[in-house]
Amino acid sequence: MSELLSSLSPDERRLLSEAPSGAELAAQPMLATLSDRRDFDAGGWIFERKLDGVRLLAVRDERGTRLLSRNGLRENATYPEIVDALADQDTADFVLDGEVVAFSHGRTDFSRLQQRLGITDERKARASHVAVTYYVFDILRLDGSDVTRLPLRSRKSLLRRALSYHAPLRFTPHRNEGGEELLARACRQGWEGLIAKRAAGGYQPRRSGDWLKLKCARGQEFVVGGFTEPGGSRTGFGALLIGYYEGSRLRYAGKVGTGYDRATLRDIRARLDELATPSVPFSDRVREHTAHWARPELVAQIGFTEWTRDGMLRHPRFLGLREDKEPGDVVREKATGG
Repeated sequence: MSELLSSLSPDERRLLSEAPSGAELAAQPMLATLSDRRDFDAGGWIFERKLDGVRLLAVRDERGTRLLSRNGLRENATYPEIVDALADQDTADFVLDGEVVAFSHGRTDFSRLQQRLGITDERKARASHVAVTYYVFDILRLDGSDVTRLPLRSRKSLLRRALSYHAPLRFTPHRNEGGEELLARACRQGWEGLIAKRAAGGYQPRRSGDWLKLKCARGQEFVVGGFTEPGGSRTGFGALLIGYYEGSRLRYAGKVGTGYDRATLRDIRARLDELATPSVPFSDRVREHTAHWARPELVAQIGFTEWTRDGMLRHPRFLGLREDKEPGDVVREKATGG
């Protein structure tokens, strides 16, 4: 047993087990539940700043270092500088969970990160003007042992000591109390919100109430099912027609006409033309005279102010495409009270 694992208490060491392969552990990351809860018992929770980025899991073992998206896509060529930082670690056997971000004016910016998401050529990624940072917040495997049953505080302690943190690798800091005050401060500073995590909880390969998303503004992923024709001097398309799954039905949630630059309009239109279909993918009626339909294979990140009574988005804006989300996993997020 490694020195780090030997530093655990006898009770904690009894929670360790022989780990499955790194890829197997990384295949089902733990997911947070949207919540409007604001009261948290002191000491029972920790609070991390919610980052506006993309989930990224890292595996290092005898086969080398691999970066994997939430849906299992290999991302080494997109973030080679992160691969370098992890391959340079003294610790040679681990599975990490974290988020890759890009900064703009001191805050994480998904729109800026979008410029790196589509790069699959390592040389182009290294030459990109968009610098990325990998914030690591959890560890699932260490030196051949499965550590997912350990309490979160113990895993965070192992994570802090297991790696050497230098750019582009960062340890995700946390606070132990003051969730409501911390959320208010994060919102004032223009951040996404907070993630509240149960301090004694294990790492569960599913969506869990032990991790809660506390958001400043509303936003989630939606499936693109079509678009409208552009008007005037606009190129590409006028608006995306988006929805979410309710069982096997794709429910219509409205159209999104803002948040695009000219390059994005042209790129998405080209992708939608390849997905063209005569069939309406939505189960609801869509009243758009210039609508073109597409197979529901693209997922977009959308910000908005609220849901209307008839199930439409109010003031939606496009933030970027999500390559790490499967369309069939996109449902309408509803906050719980905890």
